[in-house]
Amino acid sequence: MADSIHAIAPSVKHTHTIVFLHGRGGTGPEFESELFESQDSGDRFFTDIFPGVKWVFPSTATSYAETEQEDMHQWFDMASVQRPNERPEIQKPGLSKSVHYLLSIVEMEARTVPLNHIVLAGISQGCATAIFALLCCGVQLGGFVGLSGWLPFLGQLRAGAHLQYGVLETPILLQHCRDDSVVPVENGMALADALRDMGLPVEAMYFDDGGHWLNEPAGMDGIVRFLTGIMSRA
Repeated sequence: MADSIHAIAPSVKHTHTIVFLHGRGGTGPEFESELFESQDSGDRFFTDIFPGVKWVFPSTATSYAETEQEDMHQWFDMASVQRPNERPEIQKPGLSKSVHYLLSIVEMEARTVPLNHIVLAGISQGCATAIFALLCCGVQLGGFVGLSGWLPFLGQLRAGAHLQYGVLETPILLQHCRDDSVVPVENGMALADALRDMGLPVEAMYFDDGGHWLNEPAGMDGIVRFLTGIMSRA
């Protein structure tokens, strides 16, 4: 199956675009359906709160997963989600392809809204892919939201990062639940620490419960507050 894009059009004038990447084993439409069931403390859904947002949910193509020995939707192959720095040689080809794909979507969206009106986001492996793309893009975007993620090639990036100014001005919100049984919260904490070491403005939120997802309603409230702040400035 090839890469594909699932998009939800705004219900009013289009002002911002959020490109949100699914996790390993999922698809864009499946993730959209689950995400749009989440509610904030006022029982509101994302589409109610941000009617001017175009939501873009790309799906990655299926590829052979070496550990599982089967084809699956994954942004890049890897040996272990719990230990993401293992076997970097099997991660690089898929990650490079996925980053180029994601940045092509950003370029396409930038034809209709300014770059600082575009937010990158992702969950799990989608977060890992999206944050890597942000570090590679060299421009200032509106913001970044990452859930239950980690940073691929953590050691190499931390040691050799020379980021362009625009990237350093992109606000970042990270969230992770301590009871996440798929991606340990320590991986998310290491991501936050590494980005701060690189000089990026990071807000990290940790929750006792929520599993491999966003915490409701507090996590949802945090995302709404963060996005509202971005959109009020842009």
